[in-house]
Amino acid sequence: MTADTAGDEMELHGRKILVTGADGFIGSHLTEELVRRGHDVRAFVLYNSFNSWGWLDDSPAEVRGKLDVFAGDVRDPHCVREAMAGCDVVFHLAALIAIPYSYRAPQHVADVNVTGTLNVLQAARQLGVGRVVHTSTSEVYGTARFVPITEEHPLQPQSPYAATKVAADALALSFHKSFGTPVTVCRPFNTYGPRQSARAVIPSVVIQVASGKRAIKLGATHPTRDFNYVADTVRGFLAVAAADRAVGEVVNVGSNFEVSVGETVGLIAELMGVPVEVRTEEARLRPAASEVERLWASNARARELAGWAPEYAGRDGFRRGLAETVAWFTRPENLARYKADVYNI
Repeated sequence: MTADTAGDEMELHGRKILVTGADGFIGSHLTEELVRRGHDVRAFVLYNSFNSWGWLDDSPAEVRGKLDVFAGDVRDPHCVREAMAGCDVVFHLAALIAIPYSYRAPQHVADVNVTGTLNVLQAARQLGVGRVVHTSTSEVYGTARFVPITEEHPLQPQSPYAATKVAADALALSFHKSFGTPVTVCRPFNTYGPRQSARAVIPSVVIQVASGKRAIKLGATHPTRDFNYVADTVRGFLAVAAADRAVGEVVNVGSNFEVSVGETVGLIAELMGVPVEVRTEEARLRPAASEVERLWASNARARELAGWAPEYAGRDGFRRGLAETVAWFTRPENLARYKADVYNI
């Protein structure tokens, strides 16, 4: 068995594929990769009066020209059903994912993450969709009780955001058990790479340094994370979607490599060739009991069920992913999109 292959596979070619949250960070990368692989893709983007398709606006013309773009809102069940009509496979990535924002607007986060997921599941059941890949998050595990974290690890949501994802995951699995809806819960650990929001630590550091700052503002630097380059996360989604044995299962997509935020800052500074000083900013700190102190993924189930393995693995893979991320963010046209002096929650 090789990466991205497994004993039982669903053939994705020839099937209409819907990606919710296609305008976002991971969603845009996934959408583009599906198009490059020759799939028929409908991109569900959040409606706005500017007719912006989010990051898909920056996709190559040969990708944009092949997209079937649907603008709407996952909170509206009628809109979701219309978007899903005629689709055989659904990658559900639409979500509000900023943890600090979930402290400020928990109702908004719950509406999108829980109600939006319910709408996708209901439509999938009613329309007889062949496969739903629901996006989870490593935040549902909370601070690790044991490492590496397997899918059997207790769920310990430490933020309103994490709680909404626990609820959404449970809904997805309940539809499989109750109605036979062919759902897989894909649980990525900390994805990073080009296009990521400045609310995340890696782009926050790169943007501040690239803007000329040497004293950078951060929150806690002692927590550890299992960072995954976005190309690996996308490959994980595709592998899980194709794996029949993954239906009804939760599957971690992680690198099985643990690194602290502080070490990550040091690697970025080294790659960018400048010394940096970290200054803790109170606004960037989570409440003490809400901080997830340690994340380190077991990816054994992804290997077993879907044949997936990270290509940006270990410290060397992490350095390579960081180098590609730095190269993208430091291009003037990309850096100009971000506000280096403003804390992005």
